[in-house]
Amino acid sequence: MRNLVNKFVISFMVMMAFLIQTPPVHAQFYDEDERVNINVYEKITPAIVAIDAQLPDGVSSGTGSIISSNGVILTSSHVIDGSTDIDVTTASGKVYKASVISILGKNNDLALLKIEAKEPLTVIRLGDSEAIKVGQKVLAIGNPFGFSGTLTEGIVSRIDYVKNKIQTDAAINPGNSGGPLLNSSGEVIGISQSIYNPDNNHSNIGIGFAVPVNSAKEFIDLAKIAKKI
Repeated sequence: MRNLVNKFVISFMVMMAFLIQTPPVHAQFYDEDERVNINVYEKITPAIVAIDAQLPDGVSSGTGSIISSNGVILTSSHVIDGSTDIDVTTASGKVYKASVISILGKNNDLALLKIEAKEPLTVIRLGDSEAIKVGQKVLAIGNPFGFSGTLTEGIVSRIDYVKNKIQTDAAINPGNSGGPLLNSSGEVIGISQSIYNPDNNHSNIGIGFAVPVNSAKEFIDLAKIAKKI
């Protein structure tokens, strides 16, 4: 009888040990690269907005990044240039009317907007584009073709020091303009601007460009000096 009890106890302990060490069937494991993507996306998305600017010939759509908790937004000037009726939709789905604080021309292609939110907003973090390297991983978040909150991944393909542009193969499409190009820490290193389309194809072919974030930081500092923000 004692041997039977001992066998039962041993069998029970082995079974419990197996259950404790075996993860639930619904558990999901991610590799290191996936975890980086997930963490950056979840951290940054609340600071990303969709922009729809009414123009005489239709609607210009793009993306923006909240850089101040009181509602200052960084985007591309070509998204909103010529518009006096700009809608900004936050990640929570709230829609605000935006005013233009400051704008640069085509070369730098940057603009600052302001919305009047009733609560503090999540802010994005600006990095250092002087520190980027060709080959490093980058992530782009935006609203291509109206698909809000889209994440794409690529690398820095080239740095054009003459034209002051970051080239990337991360998918950038219409609607991404003005959105952030991010490093693996979730810092903005560039502002998505345009794609190369020699055949007038409006979709991405793997050659996209972003304005280096240090140019945006200088633009923001000038706006602060002028007391526009």
